[in-house]
Amino acid sequence: MTIPKIVIVGGGAGGLALATRLGRKLGKKKRASIVLFDRDATHVWKPLLHELATGVLNSSMDEVDYRGHSSAHHYRYLRGSLDGLDREKKVIHLAPIMDEDGSEVLPAREISYDYLVLALGSVSNDFATRGVAEHCHFMDSPQQAKVFQRDMINTFLRYTDPALRQYKQLAIGIVGGGATGVELAAGLLDASKLFNAYGEIAEDQQTISVHLIEAAPRLLPGLSERISQTVQQELEEMGVTVHVSTAIQEAQAYQLVTGDGDVIETDLNVWAAGIKAPPFLEELGLTTNKKNQINVKQTLQSVDDAHIFSMGDCASCPQEDGSTVPPRAQAAHQQAKVLAKNLIHALDDKPLQNFTYRDHGSLVSLAHYDAVGSLMRSSASRGLFLEGWLARQCYASLYRMHQLAIHGAPKTGLAWLVDKLSRYLKPRMKLH
Repeated sequence: MTIPKIVIVGGGAGGLALATRLGRKLGKKKRASIVLFDRDATHVWKPLLHELATGVLNSSMDEVDYRGHSSAHHYRYLRGSLDGLDREKKVIHLAPIMDEDGSEVLPAREISYDYLVLALGSVSNDFATRGVAEHCHFMDSPQQAKVFQRDMINTFLRYTDPALRQYKQLAIGIVGGGATGVELAAGLLDASKLFNAYGEIAEDQQTISVHLIEAAPRLLPGLSERISQTVQQELEEMGVTVHVSTAIQEAQAYQLVTGDGDVIETDLNVWAAGIKAPPFLEELGLTTNKKNQINVKQTLQSVDDAHIFSMGDCASCPQEDGSTVPPRAQAAHQQAKVLAKNLIHALDDKPLQNFTYRDHGSLVSLAHYDAVGSLMRSSASRGLFLEGWLARQCYASLYRMHQLAIHGAPKTGLAWLVDKLSRYLKPRMKLH
């Protein structure tokens, strides 16, 4: 007897958590075949990419190898990128896999499914701003974070020689005052101090200048005004130059041009001003919104096909109050729990459960300096405001919760112990 096949495309926070749950509940008991596709061989939790970009995170310690993880959690991992969808035949088309030299490793393939889950995450939205693609770094993937880190280190090294400097002071521009931009700004100042501590500094004690640029009237516009004000004050005290109500109309080599025609001189630029779902989702024949997100019912089923589900940043899921689920890591984890139940119910011909997002608060890390946020939010309360040591501990626990979802308690406990030992045995910053 052939068992049903559930195919998950995308091994991010939500997709990996879903594959893990289904593997334990269905794959282990041979009730269904669980297949996870991802274009990469390893998983890095996306909220950690700013640490990877600044060299603070050692990716070899925090990467999850899909092959090893899949064998331990009763699902199958296959490497590949989604290239098309045939809903009538119930197959997905995968693009060829190429090596670093452009040679074909695996040809284009077709994979059948009984139920399909699209969990492809999001990419940066440059809003068609001139010059951004050519002159800005993005933080959508570990590969992009590592490219930025390489360019950052090379720029630091270049500034040790006064004859090679573009400006009097090394400057980095970050466009977007959301959580990614804020955390990266703090991390860059931290990294520059660590870099100096390792001896890579000019004789004249060269320092770094960080510009954080936000088009809205305040940083973190999606969070409370109290959090926004506290974060801006902390950043400015650290030395970050904050520009609010400032839109960027063009990115050029070594500068950013604002909507007012002013110029912000920069050596490196990072674009973190917004996100959208991958553009090719529009080509799958499913209904999408202006951000390329797949329109789903509250059960997370596509509005077009009961056998296709979508979750996380690439899905537009309605809520009872008329809003849609925000593109946040905690939302993806909550959806993974509900979607695992719904897929089991679908196999058993039982009614599916509606997904209701619960905002448990928001925390923003300011590197090792501080953390700010709120917890236990509800429709009637803004939650408990936190900052300082307690906020830092709560922020660290978010990653542990992610590890708990994909590894279980014993391995997460060991990972915590290894991280503690690594802080004493290894440098705080990776310079390669």
